[in-house]
Amino acid sequence: MRRPERSLGLYLLLAPLLLWLLLLIVIPHLDMLLISLQERVAARQYKLSITHYVEFFSEPLYIKTFLRTAIMSIIATLITLLIAFPIAYYIAKMARGRSKQLLFLLCLIPFWVSELVRTYGWMILLRESGIVSKSLLWLGLIPAPMEMLYNDVAIMIGLVYGSMLFMVVPLVTTLDSLDDSLIEAGYDLGGNHWNVLREVIIPHAVPGITSGCIVVFMLSLGNYLTPVLLGGKDSLWFTEQIYTQFITRFNWEQGSALGLLLLLLSSLIVWSGLKLSGQSFRKVMS
Repeated sequence: MRRPERSLGLYLLLAPLLLWLLLLIVIPHLDMLLISLQERVAARQYKLSITHYVEFFSEPLYIKTFLRTAIMSIIATLITLLIAFPIAYYIAKMARGRSKQLLFLLCLIPFWVSELVRTYGWMILLRESGIVSKSLLWLGLIPAPMEMLYNDVAIMIGLVYGSMLFMVVPLVTTLDSLDDSLIEAGYDLGGNHWNVLREVIIPHAVPGITSGCIVVFMLSLGNYLTPVLLGGKDSLWFTEQIYTQFITRFNWEQGSALGLLLLLLSSLIVWSGLKLSGQSFRKVMS
């Protein structure tokens, strides 16, 4: 095949992806940027202004809500990593044959239903008359039925559960490429389980850990259903503030500004995390 034909074929293969990025990401964000820079002075009359961005930094509630959302998202990411790593290691290095496929399928099954259905499932389990409360009551661990919804713990459970697959998949992919002989060599040289984990397994899994943490953090930070349904009206989640501006107050200018600030600040947090860990997007994607 001649070079021009190869180039044409490459462009045709990339066309759906480029159209997807352009129509659903680039253009909507540019439109949000233009809307956020408008200030309404009269009916259908606007002027160019950065008032809505200034309001974010001058309003303590916005800053408090974003910090709370970011901190809880970081905690959810770390918890997800701690739970997903041993699961991914067992699937990648210890399970064999059909059991490996079955375990991976069990991780995938919960995502066959929508996030809304999964969240309602947790509401059924954690409510006062739910299975968890009745089980604790039957075991004598609590004196009376307990309401476990509408608190930070319920939000954290929902976030971790909803993000688990996005941490397990990159970890399994990375750990699966680790040569078993390297692990055996670590033990042959006198290392114990902790030494092999620290010196061999974790360094090899760093790209998977980093990519998984980025995805889980961004999903948690931008989540709306889980904090609102499991945390209640007092969940103080930043996406709820954006929803309020767009849907409740019909203030699209402020909502657009908050949406873009969420994107910029979350990207800054991810970039800072990569710098602190000595990683880069090039290393993660390679």
